[in-house]
Amino acid sequence: MDNIKVWIVEDDKDWLRGLKSFLGAQSGIEVIFTADNPEAVRQALESEAHEADVVLMDIMLDGVPAGITLAEEVALSIGARVIMLTSMEEKEFIFSAFQAGAIDYQIKSDFEALPDAIKAAARRESPISSSAAEQMREEFRRLKRLEREFEVKKMQDLITPSELELLKLIDKGYTQTEIASRLVISIRTVKNHVNHVLKKLGSKGSKEAAKEAKDMGLL
Repeated sequence: MDNIKVWIVEDDKDWLRGLKSFLGAQSGIEVIFTADNPEAVRQALESEAHEADVVLMDIMLDGVPAGITLAEEVALSIGARVIMLTSMEEKEFIFSAFQAGAIDYQIKSDFEALPDAIKAAARRESPISSSAAEQMREEFRRLKRLEREFEVKKMQDLITPSELELLKLIDKGYTQTEIASRLVISIRTVKNHVNHVLKKLGSKGSKEAAKEAKDMGLL
């Protein structure tokens, strides 16, 4: 079986040398190209001799997440499997890295896991590392919280304080007659408020609208 051809892109020259030496000593792995800057990678992609099975790509190059853009360029240009590397758990970049075409995300301090990750990637079996999976779960939770906050804010902007008070009374089970009495308004006014709320929220009924507001934490 042929050796797995590996590229390493890393801006820390000492780490690059150490990683090249470590991986070069692993059975079945051959480091055929290294680079410490994006320009060198792009030149390699344009050359006739470019080839790689797996590319280890540092996310942060010269202090910016240039590795994400490079990952996409590499994946599109030569079809190599890209594993992102980072010295920190930069979770804000994980989604971007996977969207760019990366297939795994490894923490540099766990470099001893890289040979297995490389071999799995070459076999196109690479599972997402446990650290990446946990960070992605956290990102999903963060996005879910943002989505909920957006929906709550949208409802708050739609409903007036008086309409919100109306929904509170509906949620407590008051009839329209009782609501009119408590708010000292006519039943006609109550009905108009209810109709306005239903149109704003797209709800089928007043109880459904009240439940939606309660689920959003507005009641």
